[in-house]
Amino acid sequence: MPYYEGLYSVTHPNKVKGNNFEYELVKEAKELGISAERARGSDGRALGEVKEVDVVVGGIRVQAKRRRQLPEYLKIDEGVDLVVFREDRGETYALVRWNKILDLIKEGKWK
Repeated sequence: MPYYEGLYSVTHPNKVKGNNFEYELVKEAKELGISAERARGSDGRALGEVKEVDVVVGGIRVQAKRRRQLPEYLKIDEGVDLVVFREDRGETYALVRWNKILDLIKEGKWK
């Protein structure tokens, strides 16, 4: 029997890890009664969004990234609500714990 390239492909472990993370985010939201849906194939176009959207939670478009380790400066210390950062002459971003975002969505304070 001839071998056809791609016929017996195995999903890359990083893809599996990313997919599992997306399912985890959806599950956590649904457990709190928040509507959540994962884009099939991690492609937001399956949900009518741009392709970079992985999950929609309470109407919020989410691109999920999972890394083995985060840089220390991005970790949120106890007693701090968020970390704000930007590159020189770049856009400013805010990093907030996921459970805090879910609380805000559930309370109707994040739209």
